Amino acid sequence: MKLSLFALFLALTCTIASAQESIFDGKTLEGWKGNDAFWSVKDGAITGTTTKENPTKGNTFLIWQGGEIGDFELKLQFKIVGGNSGIQYSSVDKGNHVVNGYQADIEAGETYIGILYEEGGRGILAQRTQKVEIASDGKKTVAKEPTVDNKEFLASVKKEDWNTMEVSAKGQHLIQKINGHTTIDVTDGQVGKARESGILALQLHAGPPMTVQFKDIQLKKLK
Repeated sequence: MKLSLFALFLALTCTIASAQESIFDGKTLEGWKGNDAFWSVKDGAITGTTTKENPTKGNTFLIWQGGEIGDFELKLQFKIVGGNSGIQYSSVDKGNHVVNGYQADIEAGETYIGILYEEGGRGILAQRTQKVEIASDGKKTVAKEPTVDNKEFLASVKKEDWNTMEVSAKGQHLIQKINGHTTIDVTDGQVGKARESGILALQLHAGPPMTVQFKDIQLKKLK
């Protein structure tokens, strides 16, 4: 009986630890921190906006205040009108609403959406459709087979409408998906560069006026 109760307790503990958590309440920016001149909640979504009259001089971020996390799965909805944005993960808070680290890139155009970019670091780590292994010395090996047909992926993207982003980080293995399509699959083993934990944040890019929105943000911590 004691063993059975212990097993039940262990199972319940594991279930709780791996449960999905909503990290945006749909009404306020409670639990998030950024520059109030650019970030707000509109129509039930976190909204980042720049205008000609109110531009941002550099990339600025809304940082989740839940602290650093290790392995995780993240799922959210995003909509972008103009410009460029992204979801920062396994990243570092550099102060003054600046974040460095992995970024699941999104944009209104078709060049960067879905790539893996390292903000403040190595730049583009994987182009869209690429499966990449980064060796300890930084050398990249790109698989011959793409992760998805590029035309098929682009056809699935809803312009100026809601799309689904999923990010999985398990150790050095990173996977990003948009609307169910795997846009990149990266194993980052570069010594001194790869990160296996860090903070989450949302990006508002410097440049032309733009609006980006995020909602239904669900986080599942794996360890």
